[in-house]
Amino acid sequence: MNKDYIKPYEWSIVEEGFDPENVEASESLFSIGNGSMGQRANFEEKYSGKTFQGSYIGGIYYPDKTRVGWWKNGYPEYFAKVLNAPNWIGIDIQINETELDLNTCKVSNFKRELNMKEGWLSRSFNAILETGEEIQVETKRFISLEYNETGAIEYAVKAINFSGEITFSPYIDAGIKNEDSNYDEYFWEILKIVNGKNNGCILSKTLKTAFHVATAMEVSFAVNNEKVDALQQTEVEEKSLHYTYKLNVSEGDTAKIYKFGSCVSSLNYPKEDLIEAAFDNVKKAYKLGFSKLLESQKESWSNIWHTADIIIEGDIKAQQGIRFNIFQLNQTYLGTDARLNIGPKGFTGEKYGGSTYWDTEAYCIPFYMATKDASVAKNLLLYRYNQLDKAIENAEKLGFKNGAALYPMVTMNGEECHNEWEITFEEIHRNGAMIYGIYNYVNYTQDFEYVPKFGLEVMIAVARFWHQRANFSEAKGQYVVLGVTGPNEYENNVNNNFYTNYLAKWCIQYAVECLDRVAQEYPADFKRVMEKTNLTNDETKQWLQVAENMYFPFSLEKNVYLQQDGFLDKELIPVAELPTSERPINQKWSWDRILRSCYIKQADVLQCMFFFENKFDKEDLERHFDFYEPLTVHESSLSPCVHSILAASIDRMPKAYEQYVRTSRLDLDDYNHEVHEGCHITSMAGTWMSIVQGFGGMRIWEDGVLSFNPQIPKEWKSYSFTINFRGNIIKVYKSQTECKFFNESENDVKMKLNGEEILIPANRSVIV
Repeated sequence: MNKDYIKPYEWSIVEEGFDPENVEASESLFSIGNGSMGQRANFEEKYSGKTFQGSYIGGIYYPDKTRVGWWKNGYPEYFAKVLNAPNWIGIDIQINETELDLNTCKVSNFKRELNMKEGWLSRSFNAILETGEEIQVETKRFISLEYNETGAIEYAVKAINFSGEITFSPYIDAGIKNEDSNYDEYFWEILKIVNGKNNGCILSKTLKTAFHVATAMEVSFAVNNEKVDALQQTEVEEKSLHYTYKLNVSEGDTAKIYKFGSCVSSLNYPKEDLIEAAFDNVKKAYKLGFSKLLESQKESWSNIWHTADIIIEGDIKAQQGIRFNIFQLNQTYLGTDARLNIGPKGFTGEKYGGSTYWDTEAYCIPFYMATKDASVAKNLLLYRYNQLDKAIENAEKLGFKNGAALYPMVTMNGEECHNEWEITFEEIHRNGAMIYGIYNYVNYTQDFEYVPKFGLEVMIAVARFWHQRANFSEAKGQYVVLGVTGPNEYENNVNNNFYTNYLAKWCIQYAVECLDRVAQEYPADFKRVMEKTNLTNDETKQWLQVAENMYFPFSLEKNVYLQQDGFLDKELIPVAELPTSERPINQKWSWDRILRSCYIKQADVLQCMFFFENKFDKEDLERHFDFYEPLTVHESSLSPCVHSILAASIDRMPKAYEQYVRTSRLDLDDYNHEVHEGCHITSMAGTWMSIVQGFGGMRIWEDGVLSFNPQIPKEWKSYSFTINFRGNIIKVYKSQTECKFFNESENDVKMKLNGEEILIPANRSVIV
């Protein structure tokens, strides 16, 4: 794949020229979605070259039987996978009975555009078929934000050098397999196929989980923009529904098909109503028409960009990168359904199963809090609260007692469904991210009431886990946490990972702090929670004994906290001395070699210092950054953003900018050689933080006051971003010479700038 084929535009992702080597990467990069469903940017017409077809519906999954070499006690029986859903976009094209296939014809003037400002995907090209006919094709499609079960396609074919027939064959294909199926199985059962005049529907059911999905289509036609009726031929197969229409054209004519699709599921409708609901959606779309639906799409995206946009002057690739990240985050999750969450690949691919990871609490919540409103982030927290019983069950399977909870590494419904031992059972730090997400939400919104109503039960269960997971070391005279994997997954089964131990200590202390406050301010809730959890003062005293005597590995020689007990036993060779031919090491080295090396996949000790920056002074941050960053290969998408933010906080702007470019263009420039598998959605929230918390220096310390310390890379003329802070819309602008704050709300806002208090009056701006 050519890594530099994406053209730099401020509001669009553009590919010019057709190269089969780029097809699968483009299918990821040009993906579209609306928070409820999404799809890869597959061609509508047949393509016989290498392709990865993918359509996905939020919340619809399958428990694929685990595939491991040998079984261990505690292994999950399945790996939950977002299902590759029935494909509604298909439109086969024939020109005088010769099939259009970009893999076999001569293609010129190829252009594909993902318009991020307005939320649509287009494609145009000229093709000369093997039989000599030349056509010009223009397509546009989108998945509606307003009508979130509906998508629309406009597909136009112009006859350049012939007269004759253009045949359109729209179809629904429910005979879909997941690319990542462990045993090459179909996950769908076809229940019913309904055909009608210019519309049709397939009702499918997932095996095992029994989700029901109805997929419908409706089509219409035009020649030279005049609506025409076409004779329909119908072909019903075991797993698909095909219609065929032949339109007569003269040289220079343009024939057009409009195709409207809908996917509805039993998550939202009674099973017996699904076919009717799907048909209602496509009929409504047909009546509104493509143009009106598109205008609605533009308006919906305009509303999103009002608070989500980040504007960068003077660096078009940086501008394109941040908008691509923000756009994909909004295509993946809009916060309207607490049953849904954010998969690391969103709707762009199947890697990681489309499940929920700790990424949501660690990286995504700040983005959704600040660019939307508190209710969106609250839904993400409620997702975990609603799965607390399952987290307790997960811990019980591993031998924990008394209501201790271990939240899953990977989940769809709260059950653990990941089966790599070193990740599933050792990467327990994710439990701390659950609590950090609550802390982050409460600190930003001041909605402490969430704690007595929901959060406290989660805190108690997690504190119980840490209390039981730690053990007292007679040799050290302190509590230790053994056999873990930290955020740096290039070290497995280590003892006393600094980040994990620090989170264990902090989670316990924060839980006790919240218990004390709830007892004082919400006595009824306190009584209810104490009775429900059977918590006693003696138990919390035992927790605190663990927290207050937690061991942290430290090197007096290096004057740094160590990533784990044995880190200095390794040969410390900086990444800069690694030959580029050996990068990325996860694709070039054996796992044995990686585990014995000093190389860090993503921020680990530095992840802790990012979370708890106010617990360390600037000299601490500098010393640890200088020790660990040169050993970090950034082969996790979650790594560059943390390093960018920390680099900005210690005035290392060249490094902050370098890491920002890497995180913002991770997929666009395919740094990790894997974009064909899908985009890195959850790390995109970290990209947003790189600007807002990194360059903008936005913090909300424990006094609850909004604070900024804006800096600007030398490569930029200016940048600006907007946040929703407790219902107040504030825009921050920073150039090389000044800083401006615009308060678009009806309330005065007090804040700190570089440590000094300032007041931004309602509906006014302040220039510094």
